[in-house]
Amino acid sequence: MSLSTPFSRRLYLRIWLAVVGGIAVLTLTVGWAWRMAEEQKAQNAQPFVPPSREMVLRDPAGNLVLRGLATRQPSEPGEGAEFHIESGTGQPFVLQMAPRQPRGERGGRPGGPNQGDAAFWTRPPFGFLWLLGIVSLAVAVGVYPIIRRLTLRLEALQRSVQKFGEGDLSVRVPEQGQDEVADLARQFNAAAARVETLVKSHKSLLANASHELRSPLTRIRMGMELMGGQQPSPAFREEILRNIAELDQLVDEILLASRLDAREADVGTVELVDLIGLAAEECARVDADLDVSSSADSVDVRGVSKLLRRAIRNLLENARRYSTGEITVVVHRRQGHAEVRVCDRGPGVPASQRERIFEPFYRLPGASERAGGVGLGLALVRSIAGRHNGTVHCEDREGGGACFVLRLPVSTAGASAMP
Repeated sequence: MSLSTPFSRRLYLRIWLAVVGGIAVLTLTVGWAWRMAEEQKAQNAQPFVPPSREMVLRDPAGNLVLRGLATRQPSEPGEGAEFHIESGTGQPFVLQMAPRQPRGERGGRPGGPNQGDAAFWTRPPFGFLWLLGIVSLAVAVGVYPIIRRLTLRLEALQRSVQKFGEGDLSVRVPEQGQDEVADLARQFNAAAARVETLVKSHKSLLANASHELRSPLTRIRMGMELMGGQQPSPAFREEILRNIAELDQLVDEILLASRLDAREADVGTVELVDLIGLAAEECARVDADLDVSSSADSVDVRGVSKLLRRAIRNLLENARRYSTGEITVVVHRRQGHAEVRVCDRGPGVPASQRERIFEPFYRLPGASERAGGVGLGLALVRSIAGRHNGTVHCEDREGGGACFVLRLPVSTAGASAMP
């Protein structure tokens, strides 16, 4: 929490005071009801009046002083007893007895009539005050650490959000507990990881794109300088056209990669796509073999036709670039998925490099820039597969070479099934 936040606006203090105040109001209400009940009880109470009994009063010498019927009169609780005595001659007498005092107060210093009575502090109006104090103290002590523990997690989340907003994209929040605060922390961490990945991807894309753009531009500039204003030879002309095509391909793939990274970008209409038909058209373009012997009449998936065509084309271009033999494409259904396998007879891909080759602008060690490609083809295939809830991976081919496997879910869902 920011140090500039006034103490009175601290969330944990406001929650704590709200709880304590609520308990205090409840206790006051209970105390008031208790007091009213005690007063009502005192008003309605009928003291026990014993029947008249004969009373005899004698002096120290044993002589009869008074004999008659004594009747106890009603009195309030805490007051002394009073007896009315009627003698045998009909003369009335009154006998009054003072209230009983506690042993510790007998003969002590003067005070109120109930000053030493232990029940004095437990009866209204003082009883509910004691109850209020005890309950409030218990609530204040017991609730504070619980509320403070909760708000400490909120403060940690607030500090992390502040650091994230200041540019520290690596900051994360500890995920403690299973409540709403923990769920908020998990959602923040997921969003922060996503933003960090996108920013790093865009930074890498820009850094590598600047390098890739400079290479063909440098070759074009060098070719123009070597010509020295003369008519270009066919070789120079072919080289310049090749570099221009490479620039055009690079710009096109960079734009497509950016649109695929932006989930909200419109990349085309989702429709039912025949993978066998797409694969057949692309195989004919590069003279690859298509094997559909293990397939049904058709293998249909929901997706964007131009993106799926681009994915198959990139896999075939990659195979043609490195293969020294035939290229085979297999399309079939397997375990609820449609698989497109593009297999070549090239040098293969080392197991340690099979994930890195799908990174933007990554080339295998020893690969030359002039061998063709800009290092975005396989990265685009993975992005396209992800957009269709699919995957792509590389594996060895029996007898030598590599196989790139594109797996897409076979679904009858509508366009909303694709993110």
